Amino acid sequence: MPEKNSTSVKNLIEVSNVSKAFGDNHVLQGISLSINEGATVTVLGKSGAGKSVLLKIIVGLMEPDEGEVTYEGKTITRATDKELNEIRTNMGFLFQGGALFDSMTVGENLNKILQAHTDLSFEEREKRIRHSLQLVSLEDKLDEMPSSLSGGQKKRAGLARSIVLQPKLILYDEPTTGLDPITAGSIAELILTLQTELKVASIVVTHDLPTAFTISDEAIVLEGGKKIYDGPVEGLSTTHHDHLDEFLNAAKLDRSRRENIINKANQSHHLK
Repeated sequence: MPEKNSTSVKNLIEVSNVSKAFGDNHVLQGISLSINEGATVTVLGKSGAGKSVLLKIIVGLMEPDEGEVTYEGKTITRATDKELNEIRTNMGFLFQGGALFDSMTVGENLNKILQAHTDLSFEEREKRIRHSLQLVSLEDKLDEMPSSLSGGQKKRAGLARSIVLQPKLILYDEPTTGLDPITAGSIAELILTLQTELKVASIVVTHDLPTAFTISDEAIVLEGGKKIYDGPVEGLSTTHHDHLDEFLNAAKLDRSRRENIINKANQSHHLK
């Protein structure tokens, strides 16, 4: 990734020469990347390219065969369970299926996270929950069960849960998988709006190019366990690589939509 001005941004995640193999299948080979404070990095690639494995290694759910991952200088790859839990309180996660507890209401799902990781009072938790749901336009679903929500609403509820701890970093695992194009577009807009308003860093794992081009600052593309692109997302459309060209030709990339969403979010934020 291009280096940012160290006086104005702070490095959150550093992935250094990470490799992972399952038998003879070398899923990741010497992958390095960094995520700076407030930046959005998208990990792109075809199915089976190693995107989700990389995400699991970054959050400490899987150990690499080689290499290291650090969060604000603290190691993740060799951290104890206690150290990992402390690090993860600064991270929000949006999983593919939303990963909500079916036996709890939307509000109870968010409250469970706050009870487990904070010492907030009941009133403070309630205020935080309502604010998080308001940010994702689900304030009227506080007492709804997940089974009553649509696919897009479940994603929004999962996103509310991921921001309720007010993290510095949000990780998205295929945030638009299983959604129709219109709903996927609304989720991409919501992700970018939250990133703009909350100033959080993000790692987005996806194969959805329109979403990636809307929400990303930087991108890496994986193919055969290796990086075939690492740089500004705008450069994807002008980089010539056989595998990358084939991947990019599957979608029309429109960067103007990103600028419109950011301007709208900034205007809304200033009015508050």
